[in-house]
Amino acid sequence: MRLGVLDIGSNTVHLLLVEARAGARPTPYAEHKRSLPLIRYLDESGAINEEGQDELVGFIGEAVAFAEEHRAEDMISFCTSAIREAENGPAVLARVEAETGVHLSELSGEQEASMTYFAVRRWQGWGVGSILNFDIGGGSFEIAYGQDELPSHAVSLPLGAGRLTRERLPDDPPSPKAVKKLHKHVSREIEAVFADFPPLEAPYVVTATSKTFRSLARLTGAAPSAAGPYVKRHLRADDLQLWVNRLAAMTWEQRAELPGVSEVRAPQVLAGALVALAAMRTFGVAQLEICPWALREGLILNRLDALMLEGHLTREDGLGVGHVNLNTDSLLPGLSLGVR
Repeated sequence: MRLGVLDIGSNTVHLLLVEARAGARPTPYAEHKRSLPLIRYLDESGAINEEGQDELVGFIGEAVAFAEEHRAEDMISFCTSAIREAENGPAVLARVEAETGVHLSELSGEQEASMTYFAVRRWQGWGVGSILNFDIGGGSFEIAYGQDELPSHAVSLPLGAGRLTRERLPDDPPSPKAVKKLHKHVSREIEAVFADFPPLEAPYVVTATSKTFRSLARLTGAAPSAAGPYVKRHLRADDLQLWVNRLAAMTWEQRAELPGVSEVRAPQVLAGALVALAAMRTFGVAQLEICPWALREGLILNRLDALMLEGHLTREDGLGVGHVNLNTDSLLPGLSLGVR
């Protein structure tokens, strides 16, 4: 079957279409995406303004047309912290549904962490043992740990790279004092949740997902995205420490010239690096592995599991329903199981 997943994130709005069947990995078929940093459209009260809403509704309308054009049979639609935490989030969701027919499922921070971990587990397999995963988004930072398909511990912190840049590093370049204060703030927040996590149970692997971590790994020498998803990519804390110091001294324009850093993400790469470094130092991680699967893949795999349980999908064929289901709620009740 051809399955779509519409992801309304803090930095990017993204429709990914995949060819999927039970027992097989989802294969990307086509995508439609746009840079849309919704946090830039927040007014003084924390509400998404009219311009931001218009941009969002316009893109979702394009996504619906794109999915129909490419004969998607099912579509998962969700949003994360940018709308979840907006002052007028419920009103924005209602407008989207009224004008496009798309119901956006609002994921909690724990659900984000859990579904991202779920995707990492499927990618890594059982042979790696325990998994500790970090994910830095535009609005939040997720940490998840466990031995099973769903994590035993999952938390979400308001330490997204875009949020921190907007609130704490608005100057270009930032002042040394502001960088130092942000470092202390991030470290305190992560240390507070670290106390509730158990020691890593061997054997284990520490992984990271998200564009921020991929950019940081590329900065420190990892293979470019053009090399494909199967190339091993790692990020070392000592290398990251050097780059934190370099990034702090650069302007946004200078950062945009670095490998793996786009013009849109250049302002926030320093904040992301500070969060990544604080997490690695706090959890005692000298090196982590970049995983190519994250939240979108987790929701796709979750949806396929649900269809199999409901008897709609077998290993031999797809749904065959021939239409786009824009109102599918893909989140199973079991999504929150194992999280405390």
